[in-house]
Amino acid sequence: MAKCDVCGKTKNWGNKISIARSHVSRRASRTFSPNLRTIKAEVNGEVKKIHVCAKCLRSGNVKRA
Repeated sequence: MAKCDVCGKTKNWGNKISIARSHVSRRASRTFSPNLRTIKAEVNGEVKKIHVCAKCLRSGNVKRA
């Protein structure tokens, strides 16, 4: 399952909306997946491969190895 090992971000659900003639005519469910990257990071003094979302990488929550 797609999950960030740092912040715990997982899939979200919402609606795909098709618009025809300026009215919302149909709704279909869809999923939004987090933008995950597999990186080598230092976890408890060990170098491990972990799945991290792009937001955690940008904000500096992870120390790369």
